[in-house]
Amino acid sequence: MKHAPKQWLAAAVLAACGLAAVAQTAPAPATPGARQERMGRHDPAKMKEFIAKRQAELKAKLALTPAQEGAWTSFTTAMQPTARGARPDRAAWEKLSTPDRIDQMKALRNQRIAEMDRRAEATKAFYAVLTPDQKKVFDAQPMGRHGGRHHHKG
Repeated sequence: MKHAPKQWLAAAVLAACGLAAVAQTAPAPATPGARQERMGRHDPAKMKEFIAKRQAELKAKLALTPAQEGAWTSFTTAMQPTARGARPDRAAWEKLSTPDRIDQMKALRNQRIAEMDRRAEATKAFYAVLTPDQKKVFDAQPMGRHGGRHHHKG
């Protein structure tokens, strides 16, 4: 069965229109910072509330003894976010030379590493006072800044 060239041309035009329509209807990206706002990142009061809730849940799961309370207090104090140094504003950053920007980035990285090391030592010290059953409960907790699990849609 032969098809007329006009039919092929019409089919090609329809297919091209269909592809263009599909390309134009891509889903809108999520609002920038939506997850950060949910986590209270930009609101220190919300972030503090979020951390307190997580710590209370962990403490209840661990069923700490009175002898472990001091270690718990030291641990939770060490886990509190520290005040970060002020970052240079965009205009100041753009005025820096590349080597100076690199030095600034290295300084920020070193601060973050020192913070992680301090929290790691506090966690190890707290972990050392836990019973074997409490260690199992603690080990089952997600690690990381936001629960350690990243759920991405799509």
